[in-house]
Amino acid sequence: MSRDSGRTPPRSAWFWPVLAGSLSLAALFLVLPVVAVLTDTGPGRLLSRLTDDASLQALRLSLETSAIAIALIVAVGTPAAYLLAMRRFPGRAIVITIVELPLVLPPAVAGLGLLAALGPHGFLGGALARVHVGLVLRTAGVVVALAFVASPFYLRQAQIAFAGLDRTLLEAARTLGASPARTFMRVALPLAGPGLLAGVGVAWARALGEFGATLLFAGSLPGVTQTAPLAIYGRLATDFDGALALAALLLCVSAGLLAAIKLVGRADAAG
Repeated sequence: MSRDSGRTPPRSAWFWPVLAGSLSLAALFLVLPVVAVLTDTGPGRLLSRLTDDASLQALRLSLETSAIAIALIVAVGTPAAYLLAMRRFPGRAIVITIVELPLVLPPAVAGLGLLAALGPHGFLGGALARVHVGLVLRTAGVVVALAFVASPFYLRQAQIAFAGLDRTLLEAARTLGASPARTFMRVALPLAGPGLLAGVGVAWARALGEFGATLLFAGSLPGVTQTAPLAIYGRLATDFDGALALAALLLCVSAGLLAAIKLVGRADAAG
């Protein structure tokens, strides 16, 4: 036996305090702007903005368009993520790179890309015009922009959720005679539910905060395409207090949505 085999491993007394300090610094940096917005915007000013028609209109448009975008993302992205997680096929890595590309695209590039593809003079502009579909300066354009920038967040999380499933449970369902579609609906979806909900939360938060691509592609028309982030930007130079109050309101709504999704996910996991 080695002479050193019974020795106690050396202890690094500084290691855990350094980790705690790093976490504290990161948390302080990330929470400070949030606290500043909520502290500067008193409850009275925030409540007064609840009766501001322009603010409510922008917030309502953000919620409606983001909800529609998330519904489309989930409907298309869930089976797509299941295929990417469960099958290996030629070009799979390229497909994953393509669907994750909007994660790293600057907002201006995303907006210009949507214009070049779906604008009146874009690749599909003529085809859309022939079927009387207009996206630029339309509410539908906001939905398209939100779906484009938020979908990779859901697809990535959904793919992770499906990849983490116990394959023996899926194989058992197939052995018992369940079709691939039934296995997906009755086994894979319930098991991956918490992970899918987490993806919905992240994607929805991204959609609510989207600014650049929406501005370039859909514009900022009050009541039509001006979402809450665009309204905040529009008020920044002339009504800073109003912009701050609307920012606090949007922050509260976003935090509430995320908290609700997390609670639902925990309830599903516990059940």
